[in-house]
Amino acid sequence: MILRRVKALIALTVMMSGIITASAQSFGSGSTVSGSSGSSSSSSTKLPEQVVWAWKMLPPLGLRERVPVDTTLYNYYLNFVPNDVTPAWATTGNYGAEGMNMLYMERENISDFFFRDALTHWLPMRGNHVFYNSRIPITQLGYSTGGGKENTQDRLSMNFSGNVNRRIQVGAMLDYLYSKGSYANQSAKHVNWGLSGSYMGDRYELQAFYNHYNSLNKENGGITDSLYIVDPAVLQGGVSKIEPSAIPTNLSSSHNRLTGAELMVNNKLKFGFWKDLPRDTLETGEPDPADTIPKREFVAVSSVTWTLDYQASRHLFINKSSEEEKSFWENHYLSNSATHDVTKYWSLKNIVGLSLVEGFHKYAKFGLSAFMIHEIRKYNQTPDTVTNLGLDDLTPLPEGVNPAASATRNLLWVGGQLTKQRGSLLRYEATAKFGLLGDAIGEVDLDGNINTSIPLFGDTLDIDATGSFSNRTAPYLMNNYISNHFAWQNDFGKERRLRVGGAIDYSRSRTRIEVGVENVQNYLYFGDNFLPAQYSGSVQVFSASLRQNFKLGILHWDNRVTYQTSSNEEIIPLPKLAVYSNLYLWFKVAKVLTVQMGVDCDWYSEYFAPTYQPSTMAFCNQRSAKAGGYPFMNAYVNMKLSKTRFYVLFSHFNQGMIGGNNYFSMPLYPMNPRRFQMGLIVDFLN
Repeated sequence: MILRRVKALIALTVMMSGIITASAQSFGSGSTVSGSSGSSSSSSTKLPEQVVWAWKMLPPLGLRERVPVDTTLYNYYLNFVPNDVTPAWATTGNYGAEGMNMLYMERENISDFFFRDALTHWLPMRGNHVFYNSRIPITQLGYSTGGGKENTQDRLSMNFSGNVNRRIQVGAMLDYLYSKGSYANQSAKHVNWGLSGSYMGDRYELQAFYNHYNSLNKENGGITDSLYIVDPAVLQGGVSKIEPSAIPTNLSSSHNRLTGAELMVNNKLKFGFWKDLPRDTLETGEPDPADTIPKREFVAVSSVTWTLDYQASRHLFINKSSEEEKSFWENHYLSNSATHDVTKYWSLKNIVGLSLVEGFHKYAKFGLSAFMIHEIRKYNQTPDTVTNLGLDDLTPLPEGVNPAASATRNLLWVGGQLTKQRGSLLRYEATAKFGLLGDAIGEVDLDGNINTSIPLFGDTLDIDATGSFSNRTAPYLMNNYISNHFAWQNDFGKERRLRVGGAIDYSRSRTRIEVGVENVQNYLYFGDNFLPAQYSGSVQVFSASLRQNFKLGILHWDNRVTYQTSSNEEIIPLPKLAVYSNLYLWFKVAKVLTVQMGVDCDWYSEYFAPTYQPSTMAFCNQRSAKAGGYPFMNAYVNMKLSKTRFYVLFSHFNQGMIGGNNYFSMPLYPMNPRRFQMGLIVDFLN
């Protein structure tokens, strides 16, 4: 079956290559042959060198940040290992399943629609959308597969971008993920797609995208007993082996569906003046008489920006088993026999900004902006059509809890931004935002970073420093929520965070050091009763990370060690030590095939890992069982031939041989057992 899939992909690759190559001659002015009539029949015809650059939009005004084009071979296989998203990743286990980053400094705060937080890594979101600009259309087509018929794991992805001319770009994205999972009742399916476009004119700029996602995740509530993994003979009368798919789970008829979309349109109108450019010159330094066309360049002095950002999400949780309703959940506010929870959310945000542009004059060393943000948020919850809350044989609502089924919030902020994006000696950015209306009243967001590059021993030492302070209102759904199994009505105070940190990167020694400390007051989290909670005191978290890579000929040894500690581990539990180590060979075969072949290992120390509540998709604190202390190892071969990257992976090959059998990501949620995987991606970057 795997061979059939690979053959089909190779055939599709050949077909797409022909289409892209043929269209490259006609799509976009960048592919026109300089100095020719446009015919491609001449043997002297030579296409211009392909130049591709990519960027992301930065909030709140749509500044562009250059990012590398994803053509790297290094550790390509890691994209397909469920628990290797980060060196410390708490997850329900399957590829495409819910997860939480246990490296605190890389973790996002609870969002306005917290159901999305568990799947953010798999969803197309504003922060990870990439725009491209290229002379010739580019297409990246990838396919990965693993496992057998009963536990198959497939992913098909496509990313396209092409320029109509040097100013106009259009793009499209498709990502299909389907994984049955190694254990029972944990399959996942994601269908994500999107469209994008940009226009970069002298007076007007546009950046826009529309992304849509549809995720379906079966929920098994974890296995019924950890001994099925650690020592199955105890439960099976001396039989020491059991197939992962045969291990009983707590739930069999439950699933979460998360759907949503985001439309973002960033418009910028620039004001300035036209500057005449000097004429071309001959080798003698005299003006070239053939250069008769005047050349001018527009210099932007100021700009007006308007950004529209619309988001909509819908969460659906279903359980069809009446027996599991009674055995797994304590409370039933709407139905004792089944659950059908629906929560909807949409947000419409308008951002207007006025800016002075950096670099329009030799004394204009920085950019300065002021902006205003208005947002409407709308929430609809399950009881829109239910009137018998707490009646008959149902669980009565907790005293004082009677959340509204729907609510609308109006919010307003004003702020400013100071930026310096040009220059090699010093670059910085500082943004301040203050809430003036609705739930945003009293909110403060201050964020800044500064970086510099210093020549040192024939190389460059890069230094970054960051700092932030926030005083933010608790998300509406953390204060007001109603479903079949959980209902709450809170009056949480604003969560305050102060963070400072820095990083030093020296490429010559292959060393990067990152240090950060955060103080958080009124910390919001989900407690061991699966309900939202707020800790009124202060918690400090310190983190230090070292990346140190070694190289001797073709032998490489890359390492990342992170130490982190929490002043109150009952509120913010963290693994104190997380290690990722990768030992591999990097070489070429016949000067055309690049190979990375090696073994890697993830390990983090034991700690009270979170537990997971399927009906709310929330990761919750618990103090009854630990996870961690287990080395998860992969053996792999990455290869790149011309525009094609492909890998072969034996994931978790050390199962039962090195580290014992206690391979749990969270209590009752084991990591995937060993499996064989393979995949490839073709980069049509002509």
